[in-house]
Order: sequence, then structure tokens, then C-alpha cells
Amino acid sequence: MSLDLLLRSLALCVVLAGVETLHGIARTVWLVPALGKDRALKLSIVTGSLLAFGVCLLLVPGIGLHGPVAHLGLGLGLAGFMALFDLALGRWVLRRRWSQALADFDPRTGNRLVFGLALLVVFPLLVSWLRPPG
Repeated sequence: MSLDLLLRSLALCVVLAGVETLHGIARTVWLVPALGKDRALKLSIVTGSLLAFGVCLLLVPGIGLHGPVAHLGLGLGLAGFMALFDLALGRWVLRRRWSQALADFDPRTGNRLVFGLALLVVFPLLVSWLRPPG
């Protein structure tokens, strides 16, 4: 993996993290008071996934990957980065206990983050079919 490819992939991770952080703030400020926490979480998996797909649609072709394995590898990297980012944000910024931070990944608690991460794995591959590089 070249340094250029690594930096482009990392830039995609940072943009996704920023967009999803703003999305989470918007959900907390506007959707939760209007719809309640459960409904807001259900809606936000859809809107967050659409935002993530839009970011991938814009940035993945510029990374210059070729082939389905490379795109799935990028998707796995994105999902791993976002999972670690969510844990770090929950634990050290929001000062939640580990059990609370990990509950974000448990659909039994009403959180659907794990489904969004699964979609994030395949988004770069879908983008490669829709917008091939070059």
C-alpha cells in the first residue's frame, strides 16, 4: 500500500467521522426531542447510512482502488475506523462507561450502529460499480 493510498483512505475516514459526528449532534438536538430516542435512533440509521454513502460516492473514486477485494478492504477499514472512533468518542469525550459505549453496537438496546457499520463495509464496492475510477 502506497503512502498516497493510505493518506487518501485516512482522509475519507476523517471526513466520514466528521459527517457522522455532526449527524449525531443533529439527531440529539432536533430528532430526539421531536420523535423520542427510539424513533430518532431508527431514523438516524437510514439518514446516517445515506450520508456515509454520499461521502463514499464523492471520495472513493478518487482513492484509485481497482477490483472488488480492494474496495471491500477499504470498506472493512472504514467500518473498523468508525467503530473505534465511536468507542473513543463515547468513552473519552462523552465520558461514558465502557458498557455504555459498547451498548451502541447492540441492536437489543435499540441501537443499530452495527447495521450501519455492515453497510459501510460494502459502500466502497457499490460505489466502484456506480462510479469506476478514471
